[in-house]
Amino acid sequence: MMHAIDIIDAMLEGAEAPVTVECCIYKVPFDIRRLKAGAYTPKVVSIGPFHHNRHPRLQNMERHKLNYCKAFLQRTNTTSDTWIRYIEAVENNVRRCYSEPLDFSKEELVTIIFVDSGFILELFCRTGEEEENENWSNDDLYLSTPWLDSSIRQDLWLLENQLPFFVLHQLFNKSSNRTPNDNLFVLLTVNYFGYYHSYSEGRFIHDSNIRHFTDLLRTFHLQHPPQTRPPRTVEGQLVPHPPSASELSEAGVRFKVNKKSKCLLDVLFSGRILKIPQLKVEDRTEILFRNMVALEQCHYPYFSYITDYVVFLDFLVNTSKDVDILVQEGVLLNWLGDADSVANMFNGLCQNVVHPNVSWPYFDNARDLNAFCRNRWNILLSTLRLDYCKTPWKTAATIGGIFLLFLSFVQTLCSVVQVIQQ
Repeated sequence: MMHAIDIIDAMLEGAEAPVTVECCIYKVPFDIRRLKAGAYTPKVVSIGPFHHNRHPRLQNMERHKLNYCKAFLQRTNTTSDTWIRYIEAVENNVRRCYSEPLDFSKEELVTIIFVDSGFILELFCRTGEEEENENWSNDDLYLSTPWLDSSIRQDLWLLENQLPFFVLHQLFNKSSNRTPNDNLFVLLTVNYFGYYHSYSEGRFIHDSNIRHFTDLLRTFHLQHPPQTRPPRTVEGQLVPHPPSASELSEAGVRFKVNKKSKCLLDVLFSGRILKIPQLKVEDRTEILFRNMVALEQCHYPYFSYITDYVVFLDFLVNTSKDVDILVQEGVLLNWLGDADSVANMFNGLCQNVVHPNVSWPYFDNARDLNAFCRNRWNILLSTLRLDYCKTPWKTAATIGGIFLLFLSFVQTLCSVVQVIQQ
């Protein structure tokens, strides 16, 4: 019979760090996930081990995944043995990419990676071919329907629904007899997520920068990552809370679209103009930002640039009135229709999110916007503009009134001079 000391010594002997530097695929933290679990859970297809065989609604896609995997191996004349040997060789590395222990045997995990990788590679190849519609076999027309195609794309960038990018890239190269430096798979991947690639203005993505698809979409939005600074100033004050869009508007701040950059981080306040890149708000926007923020919470806590942007918008948008102002100026394109829905979305993105660092541009913008709103002269000028120059007719009437007032003053002055001279 083993004594307690022997049991404890054996436990300590087998103890290893649960999360290493290789870890990049995470379960969303409980406090964040519980607020909107559906935003992090696949709707139609599971990828990787976290959601494998966990949801009955995803079982229908398993046969399609297997069919696509078979089609890709046949397309590239690749033997299953080639893939199996590689996956078995990197199996331990793959396990270290996940934030939680995987309750699958080696054979089970190899099978999951094998089938899911084949499905993704065939899907990317079919999407990347010019005559796409001709490449859907009759028994797979179901996957080409627009609603399902959109749902699959969305499922493929959920943080919990990922495979390590290096595995997909290596399996593609082994299947296509290409050198490891060939970037064709990167191009296929960027093409598949091309809708989001517009944010990167054609910036080339290197495979060494990509950990998985959620990370790729974050990279699309980070064309020029800003520097970071500590969350507190030298004086020990918290980062200033910038006013809302309606408060800024009342203080005389004007909003303009930053047309020189599609990078969402390029927010600039100069003079009394706040320039913000245009953002289209649609059904998938909330899920996209929630997953990028969750990735930053787990993997980039001190380089949380997307979180900076979301926090800044949360400050700007408190009510539907704020949304209407930003929509009117073209900063937001509201495809949700309801301004209240947009406001609620931005107000909910940062709940239970820890924000240890803030980048310099957002810190400086928040500080400058607060200073502008506290300036009484700016408030006075804004009041005058709102009360007397809101429309062209009001402006003309105000100018005319000032001119008449000036003439009256001159006439009075002349009368006073005449009296003095007499």
